[in-house]
Amino acid sequence: MTRVKSGVQTKRRHKKVLKEASGYFGSKHRLYKSAKEQLMHSKVYAYRDRRQKKREFRKLWITRINAACRENDISYSKFIDGLNKAGVEVNRKMLSELAINDMDAFKELVKVAKSGKVVAKEESKTEPKKEEVKETKETKDLSSMTVAELKSLAKEKGIEGYTTMKKAELLEALK
Repeated sequence: MTRVKSGVQTKRRHKKVLKEASGYFGSKHRLYKSAKEQLMHSKVYAYRDRRQKKREFRKLWITRINAACRENDISYSKFIDGLNKAGVEVNRKMLSELAINDMDAFKELVKVAKSGKVVAKEESKTEPKKEEVKETKETKDLSSMTVAELKSLAKEKGIEGYTTMKKAELLEALK
């Protein structure tokens, strides 16, 4: 049986590890054994810290929101509880951005949180009318439905020949 040498593969593997470890301090970028060990640790740290980064940012956002809440004479917990009761769904990242960049909008949210009810704004001229919004919602809702759901809806409305129609035809008939 012939002798198999694995020098080429070993050299390739070593080069790959040393290339990845370039920039490390001391022997960790020169010697294969210590470079490989350091790379394993580095990958563990990277995996761990990708998760920790999310926690740290959430902590930062909460700290910023808390500071802005204290300026408006409300505690963070009462603020969040008031928003939840009012049905306002804004994540902490956006609340933090509002607290930093748009204090007026944040004060409005504080008012909402203190009252526990959603404050209705006046309808502006640029917003579409309620009827138009309902129409677009219905068409979006219809297009997101499956063919079977559309057929059952057509059956309820009394549309003839709905069994052989395709989705586009069903949508047109239901409009």
